[in-house]
Amino acid sequence: MAGKEVEERIQSLRKELEEYGYHYYVLDDPIVPDSVYDEKMQQLVELEEKYPELKSPHSPTVRVGGPTLEAFVKVEHEIPMLSLGNAFNEQDLYDFDRRVRQVIGDEVEYICELKIDGLAVSLTYENGEFVRGATRGDGTTGEDITNNLKTVRSIPLRLKEKVDIEVRGEVFMPKQSFLRLNEEKEKAGETLFANPRNAAAGSLRQLDPKIAAKRHLDIFVYAIGDDKGMGLNTHYEALQYIKKLGFKTNDETKKCESIEEVITFVREATEKRNDLSYDIDGIVVKVNNLQSQQVLGYTAKSPRWAIAYKFPAEEKMTTLTGITLTVGRTGVVTPTAQLEPVQIAGTVVQRASLHNEDLIREKDIKIGDKVVVRKAGDIIPEVVRVLEHFRTGEEESFHMPTECPACESELVRLDGEVALRCVNPKCPAQLKEGFIHFVSRNAMNIDGLGEKVIEQLFNHSLITSIDDLYQLKREELLQLERMGEKSVSNLLEAIEASKENSLERLIFGLGIRFVGSKAAQILAEEFETMDRLRRATKEELLSIPEIGEKIADSVTTYFEKEEVLRLIDRLKKLGVNMTYKGPKRSENMSDSSFANKTIVLTGTLQEMTRNEAKNYIEQRGGKVTGSVSKNTDLVIAGEKAGSKLTKASELGIEVWDEARFLEEIEKA
Repeated sequence: MAGKEVEERIQSLRKELEEYGYHYYVLDDPIVPDSVYDEKMQQLVELEEKYPELKSPHSPTVRVGGPTLEAFVKVEHEIPMLSLGNAFNEQDLYDFDRRVRQVIGDEVEYICELKIDGLAVSLTYENGEFVRGATRGDGTTGEDITNNLKTVRSIPLRLKEKVDIEVRGEVFMPKQSFLRLNEEKEKAGETLFANPRNAAAGSLRQLDPKIAAKRHLDIFVYAIGDDKGMGLNTHYEALQYIKKLGFKTNDETKKCESIEEVITFVREATEKRNDLSYDIDGIVVKVNNLQSQQVLGYTAKSPRWAIAYKFPAEEKMTTLTGITLTVGRTGVVTPTAQLEPVQIAGTVVQRASLHNEDLIREKDIKIGDKVVVRKAGDIIPEVVRVLEHFRTGEEESFHMPTECPACESELVRLDGEVALRCVNPKCPAQLKEGFIHFVSRNAMNIDGLGEKVIEQLFNHSLITSIDDLYQLKREELLQLERMGEKSVSNLLEAIEASKENSLERLIFGLGIRFVGSKAAQILAEEFETMDRLRRATKEELLSIPEIGEKIADSVTTYFEKEEVLRLIDRLKKLGVNMTYKGPKRSENMSDSSFANKTIVLTGTLQEMTRNEAKNYIEQRGGKVTGSVSKNTDLVIAGEKAGSKLTKASELGIEVWDEARFLEEIEKA
């Protein structure tokens, strides 16, 4: 066993290395030569190997990478990581400013920050120590990549204050690190990364943290997940606070008194973006005052108090070599341009959607044309215009067919639409796309049923209708390419598990036109069973505030079809759940035990996920936050509740265990 002297030496080395690392990786201001840092690190490694009982998960030595994982664990974000609305030009910024002022008046201060082109992550600290890091994922659920994030040297493993906090940041790969990595991959004969963002994302999703440790990733922290109870008044104060705790923040940040100042900052940043040591793809503009942010609130997808200005898309010239057709889930036939490969915004582009025949005519696009291509929003390739002066006379005009390319049924153009549509319900292309949608994450969420597996099932005539998925046999699946015993067992288990999904997933999965995941949730909450929904009248649907004419017409038309009703009956007989399992929207939240209360969830709940508990509380008028403060009314503590439970006890806040929480649900 180690003596006190050894323990003190280890603690001293850790403290020194943390300080050296902070100055080197966060402040970019080294205070000792690299040789001193390396020598002390080696001393610490040797001592920890000799005395393993003194190892710590927060030691600087963990930066080299932890054990290899078999898979990433899902993590639910206590506060959703929402995406931002986009501005593509200066007028969009003026419109954003006008919307803000209409709500909070003319005294508005903005914060402008560079939009780092990397991977958004959440970092959670308890008592000042790093306990979990996760990807943004879909905004509600991400993946636990704690071990990989520990290898990012600018992420502190221990803060300068013993606080409970969750912060958000963007992990990125500096340009030099990216070039060095691709040089190494080229020498090894491996496929190169397309751009630094893909390289950063790929590095953080390695199951072996030792690989991530070699990639020289960096981070800028830009926000606190939940700043309640910290006494902060502005976003700028929040940035100063997280910097004080030891996080790396971006110095290219500016307070602006007007939207004109914001636009000046945008222009300056556009000029110097290529001179930075990291990639940026725009500017984030936020209302500075946190109280004003609360007043402005959120839409379902993004905050109303922030917007992301996206840089004008990079444009390149290439040749349009052909036009192919695809048939989507709803029967829309979409023409797609085939292009000579061209690199745009860091990736190779070979295809671009042409949307419909009207657009092809409007832009006078011909096969063989030289065209200008860009990525809309730096993401989706599009043909901007034709360069007519390059024409030789050998270019060919394109005409949309009169028959579906997949089933040869006659194509129709519905009233008020520009798209041509195949209305054959047996069209194989539509069926295939329908299957892919049905099993997707926001629908029935059947793991293992990816696009390639669906393609095989379809080509082998194992599925022709949705209910066939629930009648697949082990021996049939084993005949498919790359489907071994373990894969087949996992797939059959996932299919069986999907039968228990709540009704909203089934409604969304059925692919009813205009019914997205949010509308599906609303319909499931309102009608509670599939039987009630399928019998709903248009008037009943329109009585729901969030449901408009289009959705109401689409839902009633969908359930008038005999083949739909037969499908629902077959799914029911196969054991697919037809009822809503979530909390019902309360019509009188004032009677709820949670109404107008600020509540914190901590620890692990056994009977429901934290997100389900959060939704239940919020639908009954409660407000769920991520940190305990004097403003907290109630803490609900599951197993392994940590410092939040301790803090609640210190502040004399009421605490419920899960049994008490479930008892309240039963009463309701």
